[in-house]
Amino acid sequence: MFSNILRTLLFFNPLRGCLLVLLLCSLSSSTLTAQVSKRDSLLKLVKQGKVLQHKNSKDTLYINNLIKLAAEYRFHNLDSLLSLSNEGIALSKKADYKNGIIRSYVNMGGYYSDKGKLDEAISNFKKAYELSCQENNFYLKVSTLNDLAKEYMFKGDYSLSLKRYLEAIEIAEELDFKKLLSIINENIAHLYLEQKDFELAMVFFKKAKAFNKEIGDPIIMAETMSNIASTYAEMNELEYAIFNVNSSIAIFEKERILDWLAYCYEVKGKIYLKKGKNTWALYWYKQSELLHKEIEDDRGKIGLLNGMTEAFLNLKKDSVAEEYALNAFELSKKIGLRTGIKDCTYQLFKIYKNKKEFKKSLWYHEIYQVTSESLTKTSNEKALNMLKAKMEYDQQKQQLIIENEKELAKQKIYIYIFIIILIILSIIVFIIHRNEQIHKKLNFELRSNKSDLEEKQAYLNELNQTKNKLFSIIGHDLRGPIGAFQGLLKLFKEGEMTKDEFLNFVPKLKVDIDSISFTLNNLLSWGQTQMNGSTTRPSSTNLDDIVEENMSLLSEIAESKSIQLINRIEANCQIWSDPNQVDIIIRNLLSNALKFTPNNGQIIIGAIQKLKTCEIYVKDNGMGMTEETIGKIFQKDSTHTTYGTNDEKGTGLGLSLCKEMVEKNNGKIWVHSALGKGSSFYFTIPRVIQPVKKSA
Repeated sequence: MFSNILRTLLFFNPLRGCLLVLLLCSLSSSTLTAQVSKRDSLLKLVKQGKVLQHKNSKDTLYINNLIKLAAEYRFHNLDSLLSLSNEGIALSKKADYKNGIIRSYVNMGGYYSDKGKLDEAISNFKKAYELSCQENNFYLKVSTLNDLAKEYMFKGDYSLSLKRYLEAIEIAEELDFKKLLSIINENIAHLYLEQKDFELAMVFFKKAKAFNKEIGDPIIMAETMSNIASTYAEMNELEYAIFNVNSSIAIFEKERILDWLAYCYEVKGKIYLKKGKNTWALYWYKQSELLHKEIEDDRGKIGLLNGMTEAFLNLKKDSVAEEYALNAFELSKKIGLRTGIKDCTYQLFKIYKNKKEFKKSLWYHEIYQVTSESLTKTSNEKALNMLKAKMEYDQQKQQLIIENEKELAKQKIYIYIFIIILIILSIIVFIIHRNEQIHKKLNFELRSNKSDLEEKQAYLNELNQTKNKLFSIIGHDLRGPIGAFQGLLKLFKEGEMTKDEFLNFVPKLKVDIDSISFTLNNLLSWGQTQMNGSTTRPSSTNLDDIVEENMSLLSEIAESKSIQLINRIEANCQIWSDPNQVDIIIRNLLSNALKFTPNNGQIIIGAIQKLKTCEIYVKDNGMGMTEETIGKIFQKDSTHTTYGTNDEKGTGLGLSLCKEMVEKNNGKIWVHSALGKGSSFYFTIPRVIQPVKKSA
């Protein structure tokens, strides 16, 4: 049993191979023991109950054990499954045990499904469904609808499959069958996987996972996570895939569930195959192959064989790859799995091409081409059928609602007659209380008008405060520099100042004009937010470009104070924000830092890129602030201002404007500071999240 895997492992790494095979032997032995012991215990109960069955043909305990034993044989001995299912149907009919008949038909459907005889499987599931409807057994009704839908999916009738799933979900949601809702959502995900719609499939897998959390069954959760792992592998999200499959393997190994463990090993092999680690892929494929010798799951085995074919082909072992590809081809033909035929014939085409057997290569390529075109056409038809099925189901549901409403309308006629009588009586009561109601209405309108007036008054007060603040700033911070400028021009014009004396004032005038320009920009931005509101238009913005532009703009001020400006922003730092508003924030913070940093100081601006945000900081080694000052600087109506190290002046608007702009861009701003030790301003802005590339 272990010879093939042992040979492969020893070829890859003799020492590691020996150790891993010993572990695998131990695991497989314990797994098989657990599986067999469960069947043996059921078999023992069936044998014990057979004696009582002859005495009492209506012994449902014996029948139930027989049905459970049949289900245990599904992936291990299909012949036993068939014989026990037939016996279960016969005994259940004799005992008039309807639930036993339904469950035996379900087991029979599973047998034919695994044999690839889908019509016979559907026939048995239909019998189970119809009988569950007659018995009003809603749990079995939902369960058999799910089984039917799954068979229609295998058959390629996606529209009918989706209809059955939707019917099942509607009943399960109404009756809160969480376990069945989990299973159905997971099966719908497989419908979308067939269409290569991985994102929509993942939506339904996550719904199933949410139900599993409520159920609290680790085995069901592991089944879902293993399917999620396979989907992530197809999407090339390999780290997510390996995390999910490892979690599933741990549970299946602990619980000794062979069929799912074989599937997980195959998924893990697929992950390593996509990583280009063919040796490790074969190691996990071999573990799955070993378990497949103990189970009967032809549909699952095809994917395993195709995966091993690809791995051996990548390792230039064409002869071994040929053997696995031919096995996959025969098995795919046996159960009519076209996707399996497409994958293995493509591999056989490459194998025979490498071997220069061009006649065989061409033959398999023709089969691959025909199958691929058929699947593409079928896939498009299936997608349209699924959409059509959903629309038809919604229309049928709407029609039922309309019919129910019509029926209710008939019943309402009698109610309306009674209501008319009540209305007549109510009119009499209404007339009596009319004056009271009018009075209440007037009171309500008065209160409403009062509230409106109070809101308008508050708004007018706020506008008035804004106006006063604007005039105060204009009068205090703009009139002074402009008046000084006018005075100098007057002196120069009247000849009381020579040209050289006037030119000596030019640098000072430039500083004043730059200050006036900066103040006006802040005033305009602030006034717009306060009076009319400003619109934030976020876009993908390169933070480094904005920082470099502002550093260049303020470089002259920095040079005049011999302050070193250091930019630690990464060149590719992309943020999602309004570039104009971020420009105002950066300019104000840098200007503020220059104002309060002494000569020969240092200012550092940088950014820390986090998962969803970018945290930007401006640090200086200047004067610092007290706790009292920190409490005032970000207040909306604050005009708090302090003279800089060279007696620079400001409006007190800069930091409150920064706060408004940051918050409009969905960020936060804060400061750490201490007197004599400098200040560090921080603010956050959303990052541009680069989309992860999906597999074709």
